[in-house]
Amino acid sequence: MSAAVAGRPAPARLVPPGAPGWWADAAGVAAVLSLLVVTALWTADRGVQELLSGVAGGLTSAGRLTGLLSADLILIQVVLMARVPLVERRFGQDRIARWHRLAGFASFHLLLAHVALTTIGYAGTAREDVVTQFWLLVTGYPGMLLATAALGLLVLVVATSVRAARRRLRYESWHLLHLYAYLGIALALPHQLWTGADFVAAPAARAYWWTVYLLALGSVLVFRLGLPAWRSLRHRVEVAAVVPEAPGVTSVWLRGRDLHRLPVRAGQFFSWRFLDGPGWSRAHPYSLSAPPAGDLMRITVKDLGDGSARVAALRPGTRVLLEGPYGRLTGEHWRGGEITLFACGVGVTPLLALLWELPYAPGQAVLLYRARTGEEIAFRAELDRLAAERGVVVHHLVGPRAGRPAWLPAYAEGATDAGTGGDAGTDAGPSGTDAGRYDGSVAQTRWGPVQVRITVSAGKITDVTALRVPDGNHRDQQINDYAVPILRQAALAAQSADIDTVSGATVTSDGYRESLQAAIDAAHL
Repeated sequence: MSAAVAGRPAPARLVPPGAPGWWADAAGVAAVLSLLVVTALWTADRGVQELLSGVAGGLTSAGRLTGLLSADLILIQVVLMARVPLVERRFGQDRIARWHRLAGFASFHLLLAHVALTTIGYAGTAREDVVTQFWLLVTGYPGMLLATAALGLLVLVVATSVRAARRRLRYESWHLLHLYAYLGIALALPHQLWTGADFVAAPAARAYWWTVYLLALGSVLVFRLGLPAWRSLRHRVEVAAVVPEAPGVTSVWLRGRDLHRLPVRAGQFFSWRFLDGPGWSRAHPYSLSAPPAGDLMRITVKDLGDGSARVAALRPGTRVLLEGPYGRLTGEHWRGGEITLFACGVGVTPLLALLWELPYAPGQAVLLYRARTGEEIAFRAELDRLAAERGVVVHHLVGPRAGRPAWLPAYAEGATDAGTGGDAGTDAGPSGTDAGRYDGSVAQTRWGPVQVRITVSAGKITDVTALRVPDGNHRDQQINDYAVPILRQAALAAQSADIDTVSGATVTSDGYRESLQAAIDAAHL
C-alpha cells in the first residue's frame, strides 16, 4: 500500500436515524381507517338500503362492498411491499411479509366473493342463469375482459404463494411470477373506472380512490424503482475482489463512490443485481458481513441455488445495482449492556458486522457459532481479531445436530451451558483438534508488525491466523479486512509461503510471507 492511501482518513459514515416510536401505531390506524372510509363511502352510496332491498339487490350490494374492500387491501399490499424506508426501519421485512401475506389472502377471498355475489345478484335481477349472466358481464360491460384477465393473474399469484407450491419453485421463478400481481392490479383499474358505481356517480368516492391509487403507484415508482436507480448511479458499485471463506461460502468485496453516505447500519441487507450476463435482472438479498468503510463493503454468500452459485464466479470490475438497505436487525434496538448472538453457518454474516459496530465493552459480547464441521467455520481470522481487539467471547459449537428441533450439536445435548468446552477462537467438543500451532516471527514492515500462526494436522497446514497486522489507522484496518483472507486462502492452497502479493497490500503481503515461512520452519514442514 502506498503512503498516500495508508494515510487517508476514512470519512465518517452516515448512520440513518431510527423510525419514530409512534409510527407503528399511526401506520396501523391509517390501514384500518382506509377500510372504514371505504365502508362509509359504500354506505353513503345507499349500500345498506340496497343490501336490505331484496335478495338480488342485497347480493349485488354485498358484491360491491367485497369488491371495494378487496381493492383497498390490494393497495395496502402494494404500499407494504413498496420498500418505503420508514416502514422498513420500523417493522422489518419479516413482519411486513406476514402482513402482506394475510392481506393478500384476505383480498383474494373478498375478490372471489365480489365476483360470485355480483354475478348472482345481476342474474337474479335479470332472471338469467348464472353462467349466462357471467358471460354477459364479461363480454358486455366496459373493462370486464381486462378485469377477467386480472383475476386470472391474481389466481396464479395466490396459487404459487401457497406454501406447498412455494416449496417446489425456485426463488427466482416464484419472484418472477409474483410480479404479475402488479399487472393484475393495472388491468383491474379500468373496470373500476368505467363501470364501478363508486367512481361513476360519487365524487367523494372518486377522489378517495384516485388518491389511494396514486399513493400506491407513487410508492412503487419512487421507492422500488427511483431510489434504487438513483443510489446505483450515485455510488457506482462494482466488484473489487472475490474471496473464498469456507466450502461453498464466498465473500465479495465491493467498492464504490461515497459508500460512507449510504444510509445503512450493520445487520441490514441489500437486494443485489450483478451485471454479469443473462439473469442479471433477478435481485438477490444478501446481508452485509462488513459495513461500508471508506470505499469498500463486503457481502458473504453461501451456494444454495443458481443465483448464489454465480457469485463465486464474479470477476473484479463487474458492475452492481443495489436496492436497499432493508432489515431491522441493527444496533438501533440495542440499549447497551451484555449481548449474546447466535449464528449458524453463513448466518454469521450480519452478526459480524454488528460485532464491529456496536459499542460494547470487552467481555460483554458473546457469539455462539454453530457449524457441522470445522471446515465450515468461516471468518476464523476475523473472529480471532474480534476476540483480541474487542474482547468478544467466541464459542465454536461444531458437530452434527442432536436432532430436530435441537440447535446444539449432539455432544452438547442436555448441557446446562451452551458454551461448555469452547474458548474464544477454538472449536468446542469432540470436533476440536489437538493439532500443533506454530507462531511465526514478527516481521517488521514500514506500516507496522505482521505475525501469523499456523495450525498443523497430519503434516498439513489446516489453518492460518493473522496475529498482528498494521493497524495504525482506519485505512490499514480496511485493507487488512480485504487482504488477509486472500493471503490465508492462498497459503492454505499452496501449503507454503510461496504465495502472490495482494494488489494494494504489497507491504503487508511481504510481511505475511516472511512470518508464514518462519512458522512453517518452526513446524518442520
